[in-house]
This record gives sequence, C-alpha cells and structure tokens, in this order.
Amino acid sequence: MYRVVIPARFASARLPGKVLLPLAGRPMIQWVHERAHAANPAEVIIATDDARIATAAGRFGADVAMTAATHPSGTDRIAQVARERGWGDADIVVNVQADEPLIPSALIGQVARLLDAHAWADVATLVTAISSTEEFLDPNVVKVVAGAQGRALYFSRAPVPWDRDGAALGPTQMSFAGALRHIGIYAYRVAALHRLTALPPSALELRERLEQLRALEHGFAIHVATAAEAPGPDVNTPEDLQRVGRLMGA
Repeated sequence: MYRVVIPARFASARLPGKVLLPLAGRPMIQWVHERAHAANPAEVIIATDDARIATAAGRFGADVAMTAATHPSGTDRIAQVARERGWGDADIVVNVQADEPLIPSALIGQVARLLDAHAWADVATLVTAISSTEEFLDPNVVKVVAGAQGRALYFSRAPVPWDRDGAALGPTQMSFAGALRHIGIYAYRVAALHRLTALPPSALELRERLEQLRALEHGFAIHVATAAEAPGPDVNTPEDLQRVGRLMGA
C-alpha cells in the first residue's frame, strides 16, 4: 500500500498560477490528479497553502490538505501531511509534481514498488537514458550516477560521468554512453521523509540547487531504476504549456 501527495503552490517565477492554467478544458492539476488516481494508490492528496488551488481541487472532488505557507519545498509540505494524518514510519508516500500533467501512471506505481521491494532504501526514484550531447551538457537536465546495485552515488547539473578523453577532442566527440537523466518523482518511507525534512539544507544541495543531495550527504540510501515508460514534459514556461497542450490535442 502506498499514498500519493501532490504538493501544489501558486507562485512560480516563470509561470505564476501554472497548476491552475487550462489544458484541454481542465486545470493542469486535475490532469495530474487523474494520472495519480489511475495508479491505484490508497490515497491521492493535493497539498497546498493556496485557497485558489484548494477551491479548484475541491471542484473535481480531490482530497485537499492545507499546509503552511512557510514550507521551502514540496517535500516539507508532504511531511506535514504525513505527520498530521498519522502515517506510520514504514508507510510509503510518492511525491508527484503538480506541473507534470503527462506523468505516466505506470511510473507512480513503479517507484512505489521499487522502494517497497528494497528494504535497504530510504528513497526511490527513476531515470531515463541521456540521448544526446546537448541533453548531457544542459545544466537544466539533472544527471545521476548510480552504483552496480542501483544505489545513487551523486546527482548533478554537470555532465557526469565525465568523458575525460573524449572531452579533449571537443563536445561532438564526447561520449554520453551510460549517462542517466533523473526524473523528479520520489517514493519515501515516512520515517526517512521526517528525518530528511528535519535537516538543514546541505552544502552540496545549496551549491547545485538539488534537494536530493541533502539526503546523500546525510547517508540516506536512494534506489534508482530505469523508468518503465518515457515521461511526458513538465510545464515551466508558456512555451511548455503550449507544447503540452498540443500533445494533449488541445
């Protein structure tokens, strides 16, 4: 058994109120909510501090948890929901981003099962193969290096693992074979979620602007596996919204 929490905020530097913007006649967050429900978790909860989001979610029958406006991240918002609802330490909760209306339902179930199947892991997440040099060099594409058993060794915006010999010949000669792109979906054991959010931001986290590095710096075990399906694009800009709309036939 696992639960899904969709942390949702109204503020967005590049696209304010994006989770409420219409896509094919419905607010974006409704599509995310439906994708989460299709994965058959025990519960799907939208966690927000904004009355506009809560009202919109109520119109399509979502379970809404109002959370503090002071949370620095969606992870903190989920931890509040877990605490207030009394979830057990061994329970599993999946963080689904509110700006991914095309997230495959299969990935939500996959990441929950991945964590459930590996007792040594505190967190589980998914990756896909890097498919181009441009993607490999893009700092907006988060890369991950994992060990032989699937344990994450490092996440970075830098191109890792670095092809030392190929790089000397120029970008077009650099090999990105085996490089992995991180997908921002996480399954947490509730105990790990509480421990993680009680810690202050770490040095590597602040440097790379990657929250998952806090977990690694403090010894959390993160299991990584290849996504069963290719994820759809998320929405961060007006151009992204138009592109996703076209993919949805809007």
